[in-house]
Amino acid sequence: MLIKFLIERISWILMILFMHGLILFIAYVDSAIAIQSILYYTFLSNLVFLLFFIIRYKRETDFYKKLNDRANLLDESELPEPKSPFEKIVSQNVTKQTEQLKQIESNNRTNLEQEKDELLSWIHEVKTPLTAMQLIIDRIEDQALKTSLDYEWLRIHLLLDQQLHKKRMAIIENDLYIEQTNLEPIIYQEIKNLKSWCIHKGIGFDIDLNEPKVLTDGKWLAFMVRQLLSNSVKYSENSDILIQSFEQNGQTKLKVQDDGRGIDDKDLPRIFEKGFTSTAKHQDNSATGMGLYLTEQVANSLKIKLNVESSVGEGSTFTLTFPKKNDFVQIAGDL
Repeated sequence: MLIKFLIERISWILMILFMHGLILFIAYVDSAIAIQSILYYTFLSNLVFLLFFIIRYKRETDFYKKLNDRANLLDESELPEPKSPFEKIVSQNVTKQTEQLKQIESNNRTNLEQEKDELLSWIHEVKTPLTAMQLIIDRIEDQALKTSLDYEWLRIHLLLDQQLHKKRMAIIENDLYIEQTNLEPIIYQEIKNLKSWCIHKGIGFDIDLNEPKVLTDGKWLAFMVRQLLSNSVKYSENSDILIQSFEQNGQTKLKVQDDGRGIDDKDLPRIFEKGFTSTAKHQDNSATGMGLYLTEQVANSLKIKLNVESSVGEGSTFTLTFPKKNDFVQIAGDL
């Protein structure tokens, strides 16, 4: 702050030094003026100026120090009391801008909440004709046509489900219910939902649940399993997907392993980034880059560690490591 104050007042300081230099120069060239008196005057004048400078520095920078310490323009703390006319101008303008920004933020938040509510309402409304479409598809006798329609219906269903959970992510902390959750009904229900797609691609499942229960939120766990299974099915052909649960180091783990195309080493660090799609199949317009991103976001909220191991041509393994019971004290604290 001292450096800034010196820069701000540099013209005044140079003016004072120039005037003192001018007086000394006049005394030097004019023999009628006693040089000792001028030196004494200059010395005292500099002392007075230094004292004045210190007082003004303390008084003038106090307001700006407090202003600079504010976190941002929307800081709720009161502005420092202005003492000079210029400080009052600054204070009035900052106060006015703060009120305007708060109003803009409030309007934006209201608009976003309205848009979110409208989108959620639209998604729920779309589910009604989707259900009717599924009933119509079930009555189709042409198996090839039925399989194709089932696949496209499932894609729409999964995309809508992603959007629904994406919008709910903002309030996930209000939507969690931690309890002992049975893995078997969740996994079998998600496999059932993907049945037509799996039949079309020749995908089977090998399920081995040594740990049948986990302590988590069942609804959000189902969403995570849905994303992992759909990801495995999408990139696999004529192979089995292994689903295992087991205990390791006092923690329950759920593993989803496929023999699909795998993930390139350069893509592996980025697969959980929002909107990222594989560089190997970048022309795949069906990829949204949201499934694994949302899965990791949910995992973080539930204190679940999500790890992936993969090699190109050898498949991928996603592992969910559930927290220990004591870790849910932290979750409760965060909520």
